[in-house]
This record gives sequence, structure tokens and C-alpha cells, in this order.
Amino acid sequence: MRPYSDTPDGRYLVVRGRLWRKSDPRLDRVEREQLVRDLMSARRAVKDAKGNSVELAAARKCVDDAKVALGERGPVWWDDGAPDYNRHMAKNTPYADWFASL
Repeated sequence: MRPYSDTPDGRYLVVRGRLWRKSDPRLDRVEREQLVRDLMSARRAVKDAKGNSVELAAARKCVDDAKVALGERGPVWWDDGAPDYNRHMAKNTPYADWFASL
């Protein structure tokens, strides 16, 4: 098995058996690239803010804001009413049979 796999519906990336919601595929390339740059910058700010609780909280908020804008957190980006299994173990979700077949 590869170190990661995409679910058949393209909603999640599976890493070490855990589902992680993918970015909204409806984002255009330029917007997605900018949001990813924002996310990486915010992650660097988290690393640099260690030891300063005010800066750390602000940096973590920026990470969360970028992830919500990408569709990886917050409201789901699909519209068929399917529940969100972000951060769940694949074996405990409707993806269990698919995951076991990998």
C-alpha cells in the first residue's frame, strides 16, 4: 500500500489509516496556490512563536483560517448531504471496506 491514498470519492486523503479532508476542488488554481502559501506562512509563524502565547494563538488562528478557506476544515465543500469523517480512522467509517481492500 502507498503511504497515502485518496478515497474513491476524492473527499479525503488517507494517511496511516486516518482520513484527512482534501481541499475544495472547485477552488481555482491561483486561489488555491495563494491559500497554500498563506497556510505555509502561518505554519512557519506557529513554529517561530513557540514560547510566546499571544503570537502562538494568532499564528494558530491564521492556520485555521487558511484551512477553512481551503475547505479542509469548517463546513464541508460537497453538497450531497454526506457527513464529514475528517480525522476519523478509515476502518471506523463507511470507507472501511474500501480501505481494507488496499
